[in-house]
Amino acid sequence: MENLNPINDIFIIIAQALRDLMTSLGFAAGVIDAIMALLRAAMLGTIGLLVFMLLTWLERKVVARIQDRIGPNLAGPWGLLQPIADGVKAITKEDTTPRGADVHVFNAAPIVAGVAAMLVYAVIPFGPDTGKGPLAGSDLNLGLFYILAVGAVALIGVLMAGWSSNNKYALVGAFRAVAELLSYEVPQVLSVAVVVMISGSMQMTTIVNAQQIPFIFPLFVTALVFFISGLAESGRVPFDLVEAESEIVAGYHIEYSGMKFSLFFLGEFIHAFAVCAVFATIFLQGWNGPILPPYIWFFIKSFGLFFVMMWIKFTLPRFRIDQLMAFNWKFLVPLSLVNLLVVAIVDTVLRLTGVTSTGDLALVWGGVLFIVNLIMLFVALSLMGRAVRRNRLAERRIVVRMDEPAAPTAASAN
Repeated sequence: MENLNPINDIFIIIAQALRDLMTSLGFAAGVIDAIMALLRAAMLGTIGLLVFMLLTWLERKVVARIQDRIGPNLAGPWGLLQPIADGVKAITKEDTTPRGADVHVFNAAPIVAGVAAMLVYAVIPFGPDTGKGPLAGSDLNLGLFYILAVGAVALIGVLMAGWSSNNKYALVGAFRAVAELLSYEVPQVLSVAVVVMISGSMQMTTIVNAQQIPFIFPLFVTALVFFISGLAESGRVPFDLVEAESEIVAGYHIEYSGMKFSLFFLGEFIHAFAVCAVFATIFLQGWNGPILPPYIWFFIKSFGLFFVMMWIKFTLPRFRIDQLMAFNWKFLVPLSLVNLLVVAIVDTVLRLTGVTSTGDLALVWGGVLFIVNLIMLFVALSLMGRAVRRNRLAERRIVVRMDEPAAPTAASAN
C-alpha cells in the first residue's frame, strides 16, 4: 500500500482496503476471493453500461455536428440525460412476441448477444501491474484467445434471433449476418496471430509491456486489417449489412421491441467499443502515457478510436453484400496471409542479426518493418486498383453490348 499512488492506483487501493476489512471481520480467504470476483464483475458491468450510455449520446452529438444539426439538447444539460430517457422509453414500450415464434429461444437471443459483448471486458487491462495485480477483471495467459472465443458467441445470439422469430426476413438477415461475421473473423484472427508472434504471448499485459514502440507503426498493415475486421464484426458502417434496412427490412432483430431490442443495441455499441479497447491495448501501448493516470490514457485512446469509427460511419456509404464478401475474401484474407508470412520472415532475419523489438535497436527494428509494411500496402492497393479498373471496363463492355441495336432478320427486312 505504501508504494501505491492514490490517483493512479485508486482502484487497487480500494480493493486492498476491502480485503483488509473482510479479513478483520473474520471472512475465510475463499469467501473473500469470491466476493472480490463478484465485485470486479459488477464493476466491469457498470463500466460497460456507463460506456454504452456515453457512446449513444456521443454518437448522436457527433453525427449532428457532421450534418450541421444540434443533436440531443433537451434532456439535461447538453442532452446528457438523453440515454436515460431512451432507456426509460425502451422499458415502458410494449414487449411483443410474434405468433409461431420459439418463445424460449426468442427471449434468450438478446441476452446472449448482450452478455457476449460484455464478456470481452473481463480480460482487458485498464492499468499496469503494481504488485497487487493489473487493473483488469482477470489477467489470463490466453487473454487474446479468450477475446476471440467470446466474440464469436455473438454469432449464436444472432442466429437464435433470426431462426426463432418465425419471420423469413429475420432468418435471411441472420444468415447474412452470420456469413459476414464469420468471414471477417478470418483476417482478424490472422492479424492477431502477427501480434502474438511478435510479442510472444497472448496475455494482454505482456503484449502491452512488449511494445517498446507502439505496434501500430511497425505493424500498421496488421493494425489496419484488425480495425477493418473489427468494424465488420461489430456491424458498423460501411459493413452494416447485419441490418440493411432498405434490403431486408431491419435484419435479424426485426421482431424485437422494447428492452429486447435495446439489448441488441447495447451489444452492438459495447462490441464496437471493445474492438477499440483491444486495438488500443495491442497496438497503442494500452494504458501507457505521460502525466495522466494509466486508466485515463486507456480511455482516451479507446474513445479516440471510437471517434474514428463514427467518422467512418457518417462519411462512407454502405457496401453491397457481394462487395462486402469480395472485399474480405479477395483482398483482406490474401493481404493478411501475405502480411503474416512477410512479417515472420523479416522479424526472423532481424533477430538473427541481433535487431529485436526490445533493447537499443528497437527503433531500427521498427523502422525496417515500417518500410516493409509501406511496400506491402502499396503493392496490395495497386493490385486492388488494377482489378477494380478491369472489372469496371468489363461492366462497360457488357452495357455497350446490351445497348447495341439487334441485327435485322430476314422477316423484319420483308
